Amino acid sequence: MKKYMKRMMLLFPALLLSVAAWACPACEKQQPRILRGITHGTGPQSNWDYVIVYIAVGIVLFTLFFSVKWLIRPGERSENHIKRFVLEQE
Repeated sequence: MKKYMKRMMLLFPALLLSVAAWACPACEKQQPRILRGITHGTGPQSNWDYVIVYIAVGIVLFTLFFSVKWLIRPGERSENHIKRFVLEQE
């Protein structure tokens, strides 16, 4: 039962996001071919819009990579690190 609940908790947000991402027919006609069917509203107004999005995606991927990296291997080996003080107090 626990395995089933874990799968459902992972599947539900994915399904919710996929349904929310479908564009209506009116918005679909306004979008460029690469974005057609997945987003609402008007399409990009110029090539600068694509540049801004690519920079934002790069920043997000950069921060995600280092967040996961430092979560898995923090690298604090100093005996005077603040985490040692907090852990030894208990």
